[in-house]
Amino acid sequence: MENMKKYVAEFIGTLVLVLFACGTAAVVGCNGADPNAAYLMTALAFGLVIVAMAYSIGNISGCHINPAVSIAMLVSGKMSVKDFVGYVVAQFLGAIAGAAILMGILGGTELGLGQNGLFEGSIVRSLIVEIILTFVFVLAILGVTSKPEFSKVAGLVIGFSLTLVHIIGIHFTGTSVNPARSFGPALFMGGILGIFAGSKGFSLLWPYALMQAGMNANKSEDALAGSYGMFFLSCAFWLAAMFLLAWGLLRKRDVKA
Repeated sequence: MENMKKYVAEFIGTLVLVLFACGTAAVVGCNGADPNAAYLMTALAFGLVIVAMAYSIGNISGCHINPAVSIAMLVSGKMSVKDFVGYVVAQFLGAIAGAAILMGILGGTELGLGQNGLFEGSIVRSLIVEIILTFVFVLAILGVTSKPEFSKVAGLVIGFSLTLVHIIGIHFTGTSVNPARSFGPALFMGGILGIFAGSKGFSLLWPYALMQAGMNANKSEDALAGSYGMFFLSCAFWLAAMFLLAWGLLRKRDVKA
């Protein structure tokens, strides 16, 4: 029951993040006539949602609401494999629910759903940007949660850190730093196939590129781009990789604890 409370908290937190923060991005229009103001409002929305959720559900689940944060906590030994799986599932489901509600409120996807995109069509440059932004964000989280005396200001520090990476990152990729936050809007903007398809070439070989390419795959004729073989090969490879990773972790840890 205690674990279920954590998972529900993560579900709600991620739902709120997508609904309010991605909703702000969609409403203010970061590609509109005044992008600078829109960038700032969107960055503040993401940061303020994190602050609000940190002091709302932080005492229940720690307020990860981001698989990247959960991975960092798993690697640093601050959570079990069982909780990690539960958190990630809850986060992705929350993001999907948040995007669905947002689409219902907006009456469709004409304004967008705050989805991410590729910087000038470059997967490599977009990936580099996201790696740097995610590193800075997760580093701040690990630092501020490393000592109990920082707990009172942790929510503010994490929220402002997310605002910071959004201020610079929105111009390039829309700023993800959160696979779940990207997945929810992308699912409805590109369709189920759009999550795994999009541009041609080796983009299909990389999980992040699969998602980012899917965010731009709004036209049905672009689906898979004729690369069916590469698509299925990529899926098989990453499924095998995740299976081997899970198998290795489960051997080393007592998941019953």
